Amino acid sequence: MEVILLKDVPGLGRSGEIKEVPEGYARNYLIPKGLAVKSTKGRIKDIELRKSAVETKALREKDSAIRLAERLKGTSLTFKVRVGEENKLFGSITSGDIAEELNKKGFNIDKHQIVLKEPIKYLGTYEVTVKLGFGISAPISVVVERE
Repeated sequence: MEVILLKDVPGLGRSGEIKEVPEGYARNYLIPKGLAVKSTKGRIKDIELRKSAVETKALREKDSAIRLAERLKGTSLTFKVRVGEENKLFGSITSGDIAEELNKKGFNIDKHQIVLKEPIKYLGTYEVTVKLGFGISAPISVVVERE
């Protein structure tokens, strides 16, 4: 019997896949547990439409991430901060601060997209990476100056 999996089934397949399984397995286990439904032409067509919609959305999002990476390249953020002895900052500059400044410049970036091993605590110029998803990232420059 041919079924369409509604959920991931270990050893059988992933959600949305069409699989040929023994009739007893389908009728006694997969269908009653809500793991699969019997395959029909209408359901197959519906699954294919959903898959193509998901793929189209993913392509659009990837294209958007590529365009955003191009816009971010060469971006420089300057933070003017108070410092103490040995050019150590009072406080630190975190990924949240960087995301906030990027948002002020018109970039829609979440603090979790900023790759910062540890908060910035000294004056200087730092190279920071912004991860945009789909394996795409963009470098930006963060300059920390004395107030």
